[in-house]
Amino acid sequence: MFDLDKLLKEIENLENKSSSEDLWKDNLRAKKFLQTLKSKKNSYEMFKKLDIDSVEILELCQISIDLDDQSSKKQILESLNDLDKNFNQVSLKLKLNGKYDQRNAIIGIKQGAGGVDSQDWAEILFRMYKRWSDSKNFTFEIIDFSQGEEAGIKSAVVRIEGENAYGMLQSEKGTHRLVRISPFDTGNRRHTSFSLVEIMPELESEEELIIDPKDLRIDVFKAGGAGGQSVQKNSTAVRINHLPSGLNVSVQNERSQLHNKDLAMKILQSRLMELEIIKNKQKELEIKGEHVSPDFGSQIRSYVMHPYKIVKDHRTSIETSDIDSVLDGDIDMFIEGFLIKNIQS
Repeated sequence: MFDLDKLLKEIENLENKSSSEDLWKDNLRAKKFLQTLKSKKNSYEMFKKLDIDSVEILELCQISIDLDDQSSKKQILESLNDLDKNFNQVSLKLKLNGKYDQRNAIIGIKQGAGGVDSQDWAEILFRMYKRWSDSKNFTFEIIDFSQGEEAGIKSAVVRIEGENAYGMLQSEKGTHRLVRISPFDTGNRRHTSFSLVEIMPELESEEELIIDPKDLRIDVFKAGGAGGQSVQKNSTAVRINHLPSGLNVSVQNERSQLHNKDLAMKILQSRLMELEIIKNKQKELEIKGEHVSPDFGSQIRSYVMHPYKIVKDHRTSIETSDIDSVLDGDIDMFIEGFLIKNIQS
């Protein structure tokens, strides 16, 4: 099924190279090397498990036939279902071979229409991605976080570090819609809230995307707390506007203006890179004669809590009534469905 011996030799060769002193003189090169080594080791373990499980199921089937054991059918079917799930995960991993798929991801979450309900919804999404990241043993790092005035958050930017983080989370880009009885409405009326989720690949170095300083307008202001209260006397918050694209980024989490500026530049570079990825993807589809519908900002998924419970992805038609598990981070069904539909075999 997979050439495990070849993969094992590649791992051994990389481990031998790790003893080279020259490798560790360049931090970026060393980091990429370690990521590649870790990825190949993970792949080896996944492929090896598939190989072992396949052999065990075949042996179990043969024993069942030889002994005419009808009672083992249930165990065989359960094992086959598990094998099928694992095989699909491996297949998806192999398909995530795009230029940026293996990168870490930058996620931006912004409140949309809906007032305080929208801010609460943005925080629910923030928590959903945090729990998804934890379930994968990924690193979840808050870059910027703007608290809502009454509840929830106005916006947040986080960095998720893990294998294929960007490749998997591409499925989450767009507008997420929530329908529920508002906990903030004394009349117990049903409200619809929206939040925008941005997914961007993390740059490996600043040289990867050069921005002309003439294209930037940089403003500084005082960082604010919940309710608009000033939490710092000095102007440490930074807002960077990229004039040609109209993009703007604000960061106020750090106490150092310089640090906030560096973070804002990194986020801006990632957003510009994501715009370039979208443009290239649209050009490819146009060349193929396929319909192009920009997904940036489009409504991708609905989460309905009332009058019934359902989460439905509008691009793949995948749905589930277990909304509590989804909001607790169980979003793999939507990620896998999107990747299967959008990534070429």
